[in-house]
Amino acid sequence: MLPKFLLADNSQELPDTIFIVHTRSPKCIIECDVEDFNSNQTVYWLDRTPDDQNLVEDILDEAETFFNDELENQEDLYDEEFDD
Repeated sequence: MLPKFLLADNSQELPDTIFIVHTRSPKCIIECDVEDFNSNQTVYWLDRTPDDQNLVEDILDEAETFFNDELENQEDLYDEEFDD
């Protein structure tokens, strides 16, 4: 089973942009600024756009938490690598 969220980027064409892929229904790709999740944010729905605004908000909140946790984890791994 796929994770609920995946990070994707295209740093050669969009160096300041990151994509968060929501793999469960309703599937979507959230485009956002690398430095700020809420900046220049666009949601691309792969499934039908949900009518329930609370569901959309929940997905975006979970995606932001996932994004921040992933960035923190990458920083920790980077720090550990250079502490050795």
